[in-house]
Amino acid sequence: MSDRPAAAQLRTGHPPDAQAPGPGPPDRAGVRAELAAAVTDLVVDPDRLAAAGTDRSGLPASAPPLAVVAARTVDDVTAALRIAHTHRIPVIPRGAGTGLAGGAVTGEGSIVVDLTTLDRIVEIDPVDELARVEPGVLTAELDRAARTHGLRYIPDPASAAISTIGGNIATNAGGMRCVKYGVTGDWILGLEVALADGTIISTGRRTVKGVAGLDLTSLFVGSEGTLGIVVGATVRLAPIPDDVVTVSAGFASVHDAASACAAVIAGRGDPSLLELVDAATLRVIDRAQGTDLATRAGALVIAQADGRSARTDAAVIANILGAHAQWTRTATDQTTADELLAARRLALPSIEAFGRALIEDICVPRSRLAQAFDAVADIGRRHGVDLYTFAHAGDGNLHPILAYDTALTEPPAAVQRAADEIFGVALELGGTISGEHGVGILKRDWLAREAGPASLSVQQAIKSALDPRGILNPDKVLKVHRPHAMIHT
Repeated sequence: MSDRPAAAQLRTGHPPDAQAPGPGPPDRAGVRAELAAAVTDLVVDPDRLAAAGTDRSGLPASAPPLAVVAARTVDDVTAALRIAHTHRIPVIPRGAGTGLAGGAVTGEGSIVVDLTTLDRIVEIDPVDELARVEPGVLTAELDRAARTHGLRYIPDPASAAISTIGGNIATNAGGMRCVKYGVTGDWILGLEVALADGTIISTGRRTVKGVAGLDLTSLFVGSEGTLGIVVGATVRLAPIPDDVVTVSAGFASVHDAASACAAVIAGRGDPSLLELVDAATLRVIDRAQGTDLATRAGALVIAQADGRSARTDAAVIANILGAHAQWTRTATDQTTADELLAARRLALPSIEAFGRALIEDICVPRSRLAQAFDAVADIGRRHGVDLYTFAHAGDGNLHPILAYDTALTEPPAAVQRAADEIFGVALELGGTISGEHGVGILKRDWLAREAGPASLSVQQAIKSALDPRGILNPDKVLKVHRPHAMIHT
């Protein structure tokens, strides 16, 4: 894969062949012909190429890809990588396209490797409580399959019904159950990864614990396809809880609701879910879905407790929320829980029903949640933008959504300035620019500010060691020198 030892690459932080003259730029027809001979299914239809050029972030592609490899086998992935590596052609791994930070946006002369057709659940082992899956498996489908064995797949992003396991691994996706159970990376035991030159490596293991060697599994989780392409995963499963109790509470203001959520954590209520929705979001959900949530409160908190102590934990949570709330309700039936969580999951689709949305994702210490909500609301007022905020309040993860006119192809200046200030607030409060959506293109420049030059240099060195020709999802997360060739048209 490289012309010098990896240690030398790590010392320099630059690709070993960055200055070496590569082969001349290949022509578009030649690359397509080479790919067509090597893979099962190659897409070159202009409409389908245009659709594969962007993702749910709405960020436009600088150019559509030259081809899409619809991977039906791991061999398709490795063949595409070998060709791309030889010609120094950018490769963009793609799942369902539900990413919100521009991680699947394409550039001139790139090859998209579409992993949605690698969608087999290879194995579910109810004794070892694990599953082996291909990256195109939908998150909700894995959970449904696990439930037939009395198990569940814990990571629960809002996009679970449409997002893939591979995409969740790429961004280290979170979700509503993070407060108790952690994010995707906490449920990954091992990976099969295709490196930049097509080499396949296995990381991790099937066992509950193991500390042999460096933790390469964690290195690839959250790397957004910049270090390798995940072609298989071994994931942990967990027993379905004996009991689930849902607590909802209405508050006069979002500040009161955020303060109450912080109090739940401080009071050791042990929620398995703790969600907060502000008044603007309640109103837009009502408008889109025909509900009446905004008539009940100025902010809504939805909490759950699960397991054998669910009823005791729910009582603690209800008491703490009740000290701040206008009202609280407790339900043990699945119908009520499903209705409340459906409303929360419909927040983003409801906003998008009436305009475009710049979707932000910051995380702050839970003790500073109320400050974060106040600061975000102030930013919206000062810039005169439509701002909707909901949160995985249990882990301090806010989603401020900035809406703008559908007639615009990109966010107006006021929206962009507001978004920039929101990232600044996250760092000022001791938080991070992304809790679960990843960095992609959208937050790349802010990563440099959060990480600092020394940490960023280490990250760039790792990228260079694993991808010496800079072909894997270039310009996502990190901005590094990439000596790939441009395609002749």
